[in-house]
Amino acid sequence: MTHHEDPHQRVQDSFERQGLMRELGARVHHVSKGECIIELPYSDKVTQQQGAFHGGAVGALADIAAGYAALTVAPAGMEVVSVEYKINFLAACQGGVLRASGQVVKPGRRVIVTSAEVTHIAEDGQQTSCAVMQQTVMPVAKTY
Repeated sequence: MTHHEDPHQRVQDSFERQGLMRELGARVHHVSKGECIIELPYSDKVTQQQGAFHGGAVGALADIAAGYAALTVAPAGMEVVSVEYKINFLAACQGGVLRASGQVVKPGRRVIVTSAEVTHIAEDGQQTSCAVMQQTVMPVAKTY
């Protein structure tokens, strides 16, 4: 990344091409070098059969936040793709907002290791850690 590129704008431009995140109603909350926070409000689009946030939505949110943290340290002209991730679900959460905080653990030219924590913020402001994730991403050339 050159010193002229704004990490937030780089992430926001890519995020706007994310059909899944747009469909689910997610939004970029914060971006800085090596860090990205994505929020997902509760809706019937993101629930499982018992009314809690679906694990697939939680996993996708963590994947996107950590992946975009990696994008902020990837070379200019590159995107990133997930190679793998491992997630632990810690609590079922309903209502409110999920906030996934992704950060770069170890940058690299071929792979970037990241982590994310997903926190549930209830309507009353109470916060609960609902998932933690470790991820490996790979920089790839843009194809658009």
